[in-house]
Amino acid sequence: MLRYFPENNITYAHRKRDYLIAAFTFVCVAISLNIDANGSIEKQNFMGVTAWVFLIGLLFGENKDVRMQVAIAVAFATVGEHFASIYMGGYIYRLENVPAYVPPGHGMVYLTAIALARSGLFLRHARKIAIFVVLVCGTWSIWGISGYPEQGDAVGAILFCVFLVYLFKGRSPMVYLAAFFITTWLELIGTAAGTWKWVELEPIFGLPQGNPPSGVAAWYCLVDAAAIGGASPLLNWIKKSSAWISTKSRKEISQETTGNE
Repeated sequence: MLRYFPENNITYAHRKRDYLIAAFTFVCVAISLNIDANGSIEKQNFMGVTAWVFLIGLLFGENKDVRMQVAIAVAFATVGEHFASIYMGGYIYRLENVPAYVPPGHGMVYLTAIALARSGLFLRHARKIAIFVVLVCGTWSIWGISGYPEQGDAVGAILFCVFLVYLFKGRSPMVYLAAFFITTWLELIGTAAGTWKWVELEPIFGLPQGNPPSGVAAWYCLVDAAAIGGASPLLNWIKKSSAWISTKSRKEISQETTGNE
């Protein structure tokens, strides 16, 4: 079950960059969501521009594979936001839109999950962190369906089960563990500040869901699967397309030169 977890008893290097990315994103999430709690659409747009600048700046230090994964994650998550929030109404933002800072914000969140996943801290203590996450999220999920909270959370319990499958069977368990921390952080702050609210009954099956659902990190497992699965084929396609365009350009130049002679 733990075949994709890092090996024990190995010294892993600590890179300051990984921790700086994580710290920067955690702070930005807290500040931006509290600012947006009573901000205007103009303020949202300004935060959107700022978030894109931050994301692009952070990606300068990453390789092309990570950049492509983040790009796919942003596209996939943005489509998901419009479907789940605007179309389905599973959760509703304060101004009933998808704020401009949300797409680049997803990129920063996903990059943070990658950075923490490869950090020396997470690699060295992978199993301990996994136990902690499972216990915390599991307790949260059980509480949600216990009948004690005012708003039940059957959806959270289902998502927690999905999260467990990804964690122990998926190929990026460290990313999933890291995603739990950053997604839980932003969901608790966002819902507490009133930036968005999860509806009491999810719109498809009418199941009760918490505000936020306990297993919400499972959605980022899906985002990661799309990002990793799509990055290599897309990069190969771009490489082949560039090579074809370059070859065609050289042939055209050669033909023009021959014709002139």
